Amino acid sequence: MPDPADAAAYAWVLEHGRLDPAALAAHLGRQGLDPAAAATALDRLTSWQLLQPDPADPGRCRALPPQTAIAALAAPVEAAIQRSRAELAHRQAQVAGFLPYHRQAARETDGAEIEVIADLQDVRAALDRASAECRSEVLTSQPGGGSRVPAAMEEALRRDRALLGRGVRMRTLYHHTARFNGPSQAYVEAATALGAEYRTAHELFGRLIVFDRELAFLPLSDGTWGAVVVRQEALLAYLCGIFEQAWTLARPFAAAAEDGLEQVSQELDRTIVRMLAAGLKDEAIARRLGMSLRTARRHIADIMDELGAESRFQAGVAAARAGLLDD
Repeated sequence: MPDPADAAAYAWVLEHGRLDPAALAAHLGRQGLDPAAAATALDRLTSWQLLQPDPADPGRCRALPPQTAIAALAAPVEAAIQRSRAELAHRQAQVAGFLPYHRQAARETDGAEIEVIADLQDVRAALDRASAECRSEVLTSQPGGGSRVPAAMEEALRRDRALLGRGVRMRTLYHHTARFNGPSQAYVEAATALGAEYRTAHELFGRLIVFDRELAFLPLSDGTWGAVVVRQEALLAYLCGIFEQAWTLARPFAAAAEDGLEQVSQELDRTIVRMLAAGLKDEAIARRLGMSLRTARRHIADIMDELGAESRFQAGVAAARAGLLDD
């Protein structure tokens, strides 16, 4: 809210069209306000572009609409912002010109087309470099995406915002379980608004990040936080082909309630039945579906109970008779 003296001064000038500190002081006194505030109020209103003295008659003054004053105050600030943006774009373009030299030097330094990075901090540093140098596209397969904690997703959103702000296309695959995770839903909604694309599937081929189809990160098979870095052209093409096939079969991300909880649940049951018939153990089923072992076992128990089966073999036979194994 405006200062009472400022508001009273604006209303008085709006009514009388004059710039008269003495008359205004008397008016403020009649309003129960400090008459000494008249001159200060007029100065403030003038500096805020709310008052416009008449050049031909200094005694006359026009009170301008607040919208006009706001536009007048914003104009020089917006102009300065535009100049800063232009200067920033110019500097970014200049610095970006050095990227090919850095990539070439990195290739010469790294040497091998396949590199193993065992330390987590080194993996993060390599990912940060790849993100900063990325020009056009990022492909990500994120099994178990529904289990990511909010803090990690906030950090990822900051990184993704920088990429998307440069016009980089981002596509990410999650397990269907991410649809049931509140932080995942919020993260996908925020990133989608920035231009990212997300799809989900019951089964994913594994964890993968590809930058510009020139550099890929794969997890180490020993279960540690290390990574295998791939630069080999044929292997990169193969990995991107696997991603594209999975992307085509996956469904656009939506919260489970929005996409039909029953349909998602039915698809999950059919997938588990196929895995049971194929002889997969509980641990393998949980891993491939991106859910905890406890949750997977609960689903398996419910399915076997529904099929009236006491063993996996009986469950497979019952499922086949019910047509649940048909494509």
